[in-house]
Amino acid sequence: MEITVGSPASAPQPLSPYYSQVARVQQADGGALLFLSGQIAEGATLAEQTRGVFETIDALLKAHGATLADVINIRTYLTDISRLDEYGAVRREFLTGTPPTSMTFEVPRLFRPEAQVEIEVVAAVAAGG
Repeated sequence: MEITVGSPASAPQPLSPYYSQVARVQQADGGALLFLSGQIAEGATLAEQTRGVFETIDALLKAHGATLADVINIRTYLTDISRLDEYGAVRREFLTGTPPTSMTFEVPRLFRPEAQVEIEVVAAVAAGG
């Protein structure tokens, strides 16, 4: 098993130098698991931030030969759980197939004070991806 950790140059760069955005765990069969750090995005509204996060996640996955369809687990952190439906509507724009396993948490605050949502995912990449 080989593990590679980093932040692909082809995707938006991390907001802090203290973490890497992706850990890739190469499997013996040629496939891989991708573990993405929690992502936040700029925007005035929850919908804008959620779209920005999913666009970043999409770019990170593409840098590793994956797509949003390869996401097998998603963890979402919201600063206001009463807005879950608003978040969910945007999420369904990006995750259109069978929903991945999922956990959603309400938290009092995130890495940046203006952030309303943070999302981390795990994706499974088929051999050759």
